[in-house]
Amino acid sequence: MSDGSIDLNSDARAKVYATPLELLDPAQPELFRQDAHWALFERLRKEDPVHYTADHEFGPYWSITKYNDIMTVDTNHEAFSSEGGITIANQTAGEGPLPMFIAMDPPKHDVQRKTVSPAVSPMNLAVLEPLIRERAAAILDNLPIGEEFDWVDKVSMELTAMTLATLFDMPQEDRRKLTYWSDVVTAAPGQGLIDTIEQKMQIFVEYHAYFTNLWNQRVNAPPAGDLISMLAHGEATRHMEPREYFGNVVLLTVGGNDTTRNTITGSVLALNQNPDQYKKLRENPGLIPSMVSETIRWQTPLAHMRRIATRDFEIGGKTIKAGEKVVMWYVSGNRDDEVIENPNAYIIDRERPRQHISFGFGIHRCVGNRLAELQLKIIWEEILARFPDIQVVGEPKRVYSSFVKGYESMKVVIPSRY
Repeated sequence: MSDGSIDLNSDARAKVYATPLELLDPAQPELFRQDAHWALFERLRKEDPVHYTADHEFGPYWSITKYNDIMTVDTNHEAFSSEGGITIANQTAGEGPLPMFIAMDPPKHDVQRKTVSPAVSPMNLAVLEPLIRERAAAILDNLPIGEEFDWVDKVSMELTAMTLATLFDMPQEDRRKLTYWSDVVTAAPGQGLIDTIEQKMQIFVEYHAYFTNLWNQRVNAPPAGDLISMLAHGEATRHMEPREYFGNVVLLTVGGNDTTRNTITGSVLALNQNPDQYKKLRENPGLIPSMVSETIRWQTPLAHMRRIATRDFEIGGKTIKAGEKVVMWYVSGNRDDEVIENPNAYIIDRERPRQHISFGFGIHRCVGNRLAELQLKIIWEEILARFPDIQVVGEPKRVYSSFVKGYESMKVVIPSRY
């Protein structure tokens, strides 16, 4: 079960509390795949909120696990740099980390982000909304009734891939390439999707070639409103190196795909695990925006972001040294009971549902956060208009990752439609 409160009495909890504190290592993908990470973060928040892990395959790192400490790090880009990457994993590309604006500091970060942000401006979202709604309706109308199917594949991936393909202005028939490439970016070799780093690099070559072709089309055409055209014609981005362009494509693909699709899946799971909240939502669809924010907190689709300390910095009574790796565990901050009341509970009419750190804070706050919320709002408006119930059948299959907190598959049955 995904609710942290359920895990608190489990074997995982006993194991965590039996482990010497200094040996606790939250960045274990298997913990997340088994949904067994909750007790570990609970203990760190209580006993060692700024925690040092000396021995890890990607080198030593600090874990920041409390809400306010995460805010301190996330909003101080002078002391905590994003240069070189945003995940605990070291980049595997032979030429070092791919440049992308989320992994840059000002001023370069600011001008690149500003170039693409009009694609997700309120004005553009108003244009996109009817299209997203039309697609959501078509997806839901084609779902089988009374038969088991995979919600992740049929709904979550489908809607987000369609929206992202529109933002890139690429053919809709290629949309599942985006899903696949996004999964490859964050996949670990030997976990089902790819077997080796070499295979991953080969897929990157195809991915890069596809988007190089899109760039060439857009750079030779008049400026338009899609993300690729914005990059190709933007003052700050049109002379980017090919690797930097590709890095930004990777960022926009993963950012526009993984997060929303895993929260769409998480919303169905959370409502199934909390039938009283599902009933509340059916009786009052006006709660959808609040439910969306609560799900984004409860799910926390990206478990962490990492920074590098640029200078010695004291936080929580510890001194982080210049050059050390710092991991902000959003998944833990969102369960911090000193800031969020009853944080392990899923409550769709919370007083302050937007009080969460799933989108990050400071200059790197998720650029597409409003688009994510819009897609979730629309899909649930359309679900409630059609189906009295969606039933999750068995445990979902979770992603093997300590970065993307998501679902590979989740079987559901829709018993009937209105």
